[in-house]
Amino acid sequence: MNRIALIGSTGSIGRSALSVVDAHPDRLRIVALAAGGNVEGLAEQIARFAPDTVAMATGASLDALGAELRRRGAEAPRVVSAGTAGLIAVATHPDVDTVLFASSGTASLDAVLAAADAGKRIALANKEILVMAGALVMERARRAGVEVLPVDSEHNAIHQCLHGRSMDGVQRLILTASGGPFRGLDAAALRDVGPEDALRHPTWTMGPKITIDSATLMNKGLEVIEARWLFGVGPDRMAVLVHPQSVVHSLVEFTDGSIIAQLGVTDMRLPIQYALSYPDRWQAPVPSLDLTRCGPLTFEPADTARFPCLDLAFRALAGDPGLPIVLNAANEVAVEAFLEGKLAFTAIPEVVAEAMDRHESDAGLEVRDLAGVRAIDASARRFAAARTAGLQ
Repeated sequence: MNRIALIGSTGSIGRSALSVVDAHPDRLRIVALAAGGNVEGLAEQIARFAPDTVAMATGASLDALGAELRRRGAEAPRVVSAGTAGLIAVATHPDVDTVLFASSGTASLDAVLAAADAGKRIALANKEILVMAGALVMERARRAGVEVLPVDSEHNAIHQCLHGRSMDGVQRLILTASGGPFRGLDAAALRDVGPEDALRHPTWTMGPKITIDSATLMNKGLEVIEARWLFGVGPDRMAVLVHPQSVVHSLVEFTDGSIIAQLGVTDMRLPIQYALSYPDRWQAPVPSLDLTRCGPLTFEPADTARFPCLDLAFRALAGDPGLPIVLNAANEVAVEAFLEGKLAFTAIPEVVAEAMDRHESDAGLEVRDLAGVRAIDASARRFAAARTAGLQ
């Protein structure tokens, strides 16, 4: 029995993870849950899975959760807590074997580090954590002998392709991107797209932030940085191809010229189940890929002239260690402004690039520990917020 703590349980990845748990009740059990502010969603999950411990973002949300549980006549969990302390309590629960980080953003960074220190296996769907503090997280995991298993479909695919193989024989890791909803738009048309347009992803159903990142190709840029820490390769051994059908989730090219790819239906339950069952394979709660019906599979280079966020990510990976932190922080601020209708779509990479320029000209902040990471993150957010306000 794999006993699970799930952080981000009411989001799209979290809900898919609980579907996997439902499909394998004899193999998986929920011990602890954490959510942001979705009181009704978490109350329903508590009634279904009876976790011992839950956490929410704020004390006010916990109060509302208690009222909702009483209204439903559901039993309250034994432990409830809020904020960072709550996330750490969920991630380090003594009965938990695996912690699945399904939230977006960097709020759960402390909980990831705490889970590693507590010897928990980490299943990571949150790419911002490794972008912001990949060196710290992987070092803590290495010292504790903890596995970090990727849940992102692309990194999960690479993990499957590499299974049992040495990185010495790898030429390149090739991440695939759908191209997002604006793949066919020219640069002039991109200036006029709005949040509703960007949220119409052609193949995946995801949360708003990651969907916008997919539209700008920043999502793929963050994945390139994430891959550096998961697999220990530099930017010169990574590439991105646009694959609109989203059937090939990623590929590995070996030094002899052979390429191994992982294919599957576009359903996050597959990589989630892989991470929760590894190294075993279980029957999946989704249909198999029918190669006779999925149509032609096409690949094309990413257009970084129209979508410069991908180039910005490669620049961050090759430059100062603080640049990935700045990239991630400035992007979060800019995406939030775009979703609120306060910033143009094409201004998102402008804000990120200017924040990176500013960091490179400021030698005062260094990445040495978690405090340094937080300082760079906060500084980049302040700059991006001011710059975003100036562009509105």
